[in-house]
Amino acid sequence: MVETRIILLALFGAHIAAAIFLEKEAILRTLLLSVLIFVATGKRYRWFYILYKTWHRDRQALYRFIIFSNQLRFMYWRKHTIPKIFREVVRRNPSKVAFYFENKQWTFSEVEKYTNKIANYFKKQGYKKGDCIAVMMDSKPEFVFVWLGLAKIGVVAALINSNLRKAPLTHCITAANSCAIIFGSEVSEAISEVLDTVAGKPLYQLNETVSSEVVATATNLGNELATSVDGSAPEYPTCSLSDKLIYIYTSGTTGFPKAAVITHTRFLLMAVGLRSMLKVSSDDIVYDPLPVYHSAGGILGVGQALLYGTSVVIRRKFSASNYWSDCIKYNCTVSQYIGEMCRYLLSVPEKPEDKQHKVRLAFGNGLRPQIWKKFAERFGISQIGEFYGATEGNSNLINTDNTEGAVGFIPRYAWFLYPVSLIRIDEETEEPLRDKNGYCIPCKPGEPGVLIGKIDQKKVVNSFSGYSDPKSTEKKIIDDVFSKGDKAFNSGDILVMDEFGYFYFKDRTGDTFRWRGENVATSEVEGVISATIGLKDVVVYGVQIPNVEGRAGMAAIHDDNDSLDPVVLAEAVNKNLPFYACPLFVRVVRELPMTGTYKLIKRELQKEGYNPYKITDKLYFLEKGKYVPLNRQLYDDIVNGNVRL
Repeated sequence: MVETRIILLALFGAHIAAAIFLEKEAILRTLLLSVLIFVATGKRYRWFYILYKTWHRDRQALYRFIIFSNQLRFMYWRKHTIPKIFREVVRRNPSKVAFYFENKQWTFSEVEKYTNKIANYFKKQGYKKGDCIAVMMDSKPEFVFVWLGLAKIGVVAALINSNLRKAPLTHCITAANSCAIIFGSEVSEAISEVLDTVAGKPLYQLNETVSSEVVATATNLGNELATSVDGSAPEYPTCSLSDKLIYIYTSGTTGFPKAAVITHTRFLLMAVGLRSMLKVSSDDIVYDPLPVYHSAGGILGVGQALLYGTSVVIRRKFSASNYWSDCIKYNCTVSQYIGEMCRYLLSVPEKPEDKQHKVRLAFGNGLRPQIWKKFAERFGISQIGEFYGATEGNSNLINTDNTEGAVGFIPRYAWFLYPVSLIRIDEETEEPLRDKNGYCIPCKPGEPGVLIGKIDQKKVVNSFSGYSDPKSTEKKIIDDVFSKGDKAFNSGDILVMDEFGYFYFKDRTGDTFRWRGENVATSEVEGVISATIGLKDVVVYGVQIPNVEGRAGMAAIHDDNDSLDPVVLAEAVNKNLPFYACPLFVRVVRELPMTGTYKLIKRELQKEGYNPYKITDKLYFLEKGKYVPLNRQLYDDIVNGNVRL
């Protein structure tokens, strides 16, 4: 009883302390809600047990959140845009290395001069605040310098994926209403292929080496910067934190990418939030092998240099075999990962470099729970900062206390402080389920649901800037969520929360399918199969069988050396998965399509299905617990209903 009172008093004190720094009304509502739940539920002992178990975690998170909020408020008070903040960083760290890239180093003063030249040159060309210019090149410091220089004159840069070609490339250039294109010589061939579809837009080519060769009608930007541009600071236009800074394209696995609006506020929220919650310092050196055209590499990683003076290592392209040797070479203390990268690192044969580095923190998203512990132990990483978030979303989470498998947490009594929650959806339509009053139904602990974030444009952490296309923006908004007139951002991702407030990623809507009356999360099945086949690429999806309810599981497995043993695979899935989750079909492929941020694409494979009349790859069918070759006769029997499923 005494211990319970101590916990209550401590909790009350934390709320009061938070009220000094945060919004008092939200804190008081949260405290009142805690008391009401305690009185109303009658489940006193369990409730206090949860408070007791999460007290240290929540106290630490609250302290970091206060620091984060105060930093944001200070920047707001000073009306700090990203270029202005960077100017202060340069003033404090002129000779410090800002970026390492291959065998070159850029000090902060060198970056400042280069970005000033970009700003002055394009201002001279007549570009002004509000204009948009597409920027496309490999991941390298110059990519960052170009968009930062444009930001100094209020021009918005659309950051184009360097892997795009033809129609998708044209779409991304035009979707943001780009009035010009700046590109690196390494992607000149891709630009040449779309000259007809982007006719009339001025082209500026930045060569990697001293060369006069440029794409037809393009200006040699490197020569212009070297010979005729002043490197002094330009006069900044009047900008607010709500102004657009850059466009970052979603790397969705279906359809053309959408241009997400990144304002100065949004950039600050992401970069400052990660730094505060994971305690990255200015003395750290961050290893960033991710694409800088995307938010993980281009904001969370690069942002540490631009906003705080932390040195950042940029790599042109991720390499599993060179990851740790790079960290050793540059004395990195923090490293980034995304998507399937951790699995690729584990697939490399063990070597001494695995633990000779100084990396204490690895942060990113996409680390599968099945390999979490193995990854941390093999590479000697003391902290994993797994996070969940969308470039454009307002429902971001982060794991600050190393809880295995979790993408973050929210104290269960703190919903009013950070209104992110899970709601139930219809398994067929994927639309929110509504109660008798027409409102969404919150999920209980342990119940999977779609993650949503309440939209409040008056609050930085709850705002939603959307996309360049208003229709795409509207599709991501749910109306009348828990009360009349309120709105929420629909993440489209299925997560589950436990009773302690930890969130765990399950799948994306559209990926989860229903078979034998049960929901199958493809990510869980992929994890089991990948561990069985030596961490090779695998995607799982649901396919339809004529006149059979639901979708049967199918796995496409990357196997370029014919090493897959169907007997071993069958034993593994039967042992580790419930019967309804075992893939009924298996396809062996030479390669799997992947986005630039290391997400496997399954849509085309799903469309192709399991038809041996059309597919030349090896196909297998799970028959009586064993994978047997799927030939045309067996296929005909399946689709005609002659095989019992």
